[in-house]
Amino acid sequence: MAKAKDMEVITFKADKDLMKLLKGIRNRSEFIRAAVLEALDNACPFCRGTGVLTPHRKKHWNELAGHHAMKECKECHEDVLVCGR
Repeated sequence: MAKAKDMEVITFKADKDLMKLLKGIRNRSEFIRAAVLEALDNACPFCRGTGVLTPHRKKHWNELAGHHAMKECKECHEDVLVCGR
């Protein structure tokens, strides 16, 4: 973890239900930091985690999809892109 002098404080709003859940966590800062890093690590590299393609990204996606297909992985059963070339 970075030294305290290298860190910045950020804030976010949380509703009452989320605050109730967070109150029982001993080190909320570390928990939230880990959750954010995990979310960033698992964000879609194409839409960057927004779940929405901009018109330009949609154009590029259509180009890519023209040469690829979605198929189910036989091991984990998740959808994967398979190159058609």
